[in-house]
Amino acid sequence: MTLDAAAPLEVDPLIDDPATRIIVCCGAGGVGKTTTAAALGVRAAERGRKVVVLTIDPARRLAQSMGIDSLDNTPRRVKGIDGEGDLHAMMLDMKRTFDEIVEAHADGDRARAILENPFYQSLSAGFAGTQEYMAMEKLGQLRARDEWDLIVVDTPPSRSALDFLDAPGRLGSFLDGKFIKLLMAPAKMGGRAGMKFLNVGMSMMTGTLGKLLGGQLLRDVQTFVAAMDTMFGGFRTRADATYRLLQAPGTAFLVVAAPERDALREAAYFVERLAAEEMPLAGLVLNRVHGSDAARLSAERALAAAENLDETRIVDQMPGKTGVRGATASPESPSVDHTSMDDAPEDHTTGQLTAGLLRLHAERMQVLAREQRTRDRFTALHPEVAVAQVPALPGDVHDLAGLRAIGERLATGGATPVGSA
Repeated sequence: MTLDAAAPLEVDPLIDDPATRIIVCCGAGGVGKTTTAAALGVRAAERGRKVVVLTIDPARRLAQSMGIDSLDNTPRRVKGIDGEGDLHAMMLDMKRTFDEIVEAHADGDRARAILENPFYQSLSAGFAGTQEYMAMEKLGQLRARDEWDLIVVDTPPSRSALDFLDAPGRLGSFLDGKFIKLLMAPAKMGGRAGMKFLNVGMSMMTGTLGKLLGGQLLRDVQTFVAAMDTMFGGFRTRADATYRLLQAPGTAFLVVAAPERDALREAAYFVERLAAEEMPLAGLVLNRVHGSDAARLSAERALAAAENLDETRIVDQMPGKTGVRGATASPESPSVDHTSMDDAPEDHTTGQLTAGLLRLHAERMQVLAREQRTRDRFTALHPEVAVAQVPALPGDVHDLAGLRAIGERLATGGATPVGSA
């Protein structure tokens, strides 16, 4: 089964449907998730939806393309949207989101103790999986506000696209885990009994951890655990609630990929994982697909034509063979030096340029063939997945006009592009 036979992904009905409340753009890093999310947001807003786009892209290209000086943890309105809809955009501030959770679920003194704790500061700024967990937290917050009727999420640029689904569970397991509970035990016992337990029952364990982590770090962790005790259950509860939200009928996942082997392999893993988790998959967005307006000229024919031109130039430049090929001199004809004719250098240059262009075309056709084989392998494995192809553009997207162009290509992306850059 080829990609041409795959079901086309209909983007406009998806974003027009008021039942669609969340669209999650996921996939491997560097495949255009941020641009896809922004383009969907612009198109949905200009078709009447009230949209917020949440991005986790550190390059800040989304802000630039939307004409906003900077994005932060607060949704900011995007100007220049045509139509009756409305568009806001924001960039996840991982640490600030974590701080907001602490401030919302702890009283003033305890919140201050947590925020100032060195271990908390390290955890909130760079603990493995924190960014993905906070993306889920922020998604839950935005949905709970019910201020927008469509939320478009650009997932983090992780090593693996699956991290977005796995990280909340990993962080929740860490906060609920045996190690944390062991550290919480002395604080829960309280007073002298707790100190006695710590000094006697945990002396060996804390001595070993002190050597591995450093005494001060261990004390910071224990202080953090004591202050966070009442909040640990909330992390898991909210993670579970957001996970169920992702499984709900109002959510649609779009797997974004480039027509390359590694990116489509990652996309295939994600499609299988979504199916296993019973999460609603809308389809595959295939970005940066190459095409050609001269696709009927195969790579083989183009290379053969280029070689013929090269051979012709070689023959023309052989001693005694210069000038017009096939011409014979009669005894009455005066001797003519054809190499001095004004058009000889021009003909030679034209032949070189033509041969060079033919070779470039052959390279383009080889790229097209390789992309087609890669797409066909994916489609053979997952014939049920609807596909939209977005042709490669000659330059980067840096404004609303560029995002509109991407949105238009998304909406008409069911057919193989032939005239793309």
